[in-house]
Amino acid sequence: MTAPALAERIAGVVRRAAGGKEGPIPLHEPCFAGSEWNFVRECLDSGWVSSVGSFVDRFERALEDFTGAPHAVAVVNGTAALHLCLLLAGVEPGDEVLIPALSFVATANAVAYCGAVPHFVDSEISTLGVDPVKLARYLEEIALPSPGGCRNRMSGRPIRALVPMHTFGHPADLQGLSELCGRFGLALVEDAAESLGSRYRGAHTGTFGLLGAVSFNGNKIVTTGGGGAILTGDEALARRARHLSTTAKLPHRWAFRHDAVGFNYRLPNLNAALGVAQMEELPAFLSAKRRLAAYYREEFATLAGASFFAAPEGCQSNYWLNALLLAPELAGLRDRLLDELNDRGIMARPAWEPLHRLPPYLDAPRMELSTAEGLADRIINIPSSPALGLALERSTPVNHGEQGEQP
Repeated sequence: MTAPALAERIAGVVRRAAGGKEGPIPLHEPCFAGSEWNFVRECLDSGWVSSVGSFVDRFERALEDFTGAPHAVAVVNGTAALHLCLLLAGVEPGDEVLIPALSFVATANAVAYCGAVPHFVDSEISTLGVDPVKLARYLEEIALPSPGGCRNRMSGRPIRALVPMHTFGHPADLQGLSELCGRFGLALVEDAAESLGSRYRGAHTGTFGLLGAVSFNGNKIVTTGGGGAILTGDEALARRARHLSTTAKLPHRWAFRHDAVGFNYRLPNLNAALGVAQMEELPAFLSAKRRLAAYYREEFATLAGASFFAAPEGCQSNYWLNALLLAPELAGLRDRLLDELNDRGIMARPAWEPLHRLPPYLDAPRMELSTAEGLADRIINIPSSPALGLALERSTPVNHGEQGEQP
């Protein structure tokens, strides 16, 4: 199939989902359908718009209730959340941290902020996340047991943590990765930036590791404009996260005393007001996005040259971004297809450039990365906004249950 023909077919499916809407169809736009205006106005009227206020507390409680995490700490963005997660997990300058090569650059940047070294690992096709079987074989070759964990026999550096990222909202193999971390003495820190609302075997992503990081950027399923959060089951770590994210200032009525190098990372009350309203709408957003994914899956079932990526077995995905996977023989058409789709007003995009190919990380250690590289060459993300699923819900009764997902 040629790129123009494939683009025409994909564009037709997306426009039907949008109810025949003309003009550009965004990849993922926010949806403000609830109490956002009222809560933001209430915040403005109160005068409490910075990092202290009732909406910050309410937002954290809403996250805890929804995810089941005992503790949530709201911060300014997902990268800040991951940075603090790594520091709290004991990552120190000179350590190595295992991260997927197929991820957004923030995953690697957060490691670099700690003075640590990203160590890139491969993905698996079934989840798009870190491959625990392949990684275990690799660590058997390069990891030496050492007190409190393991050490890279090639570099001599400690390997401190593993950071799986739940790609496009699809949970990675958390059981396999948890077992691997236990075997090699690694801290498991989840990059759950894209997976609010996704569950692995019934439990929410971001709650399996020592800590998890979530994002509320403007293109996420729930947005606070910017924003992120740390999820943890450890009360002491949560308390430390709050302290470090507020410049490590010791409580006092008027004195400015700080007992550590802290960060100005706390989420402002104004942003949290938006988040509280968005959390109220989250169940509807998830229903709409799963309905859209089911529609795409059905419409693209007979698409020659590409397949729709569905949630892994035993998982419930939020389908943050819907993905088409080109057949290997059509990988060379990816960029032409993206041009054709965007020319038609369908704002499609590729996956990220694999991190080991970026200039800051060209010299970073890595395992063999053929699967991640192949996926990056073949993935195309198509419009995934909740509004498309809501439009489908109004027009057509589609069953949004996915094979392998929880109901």
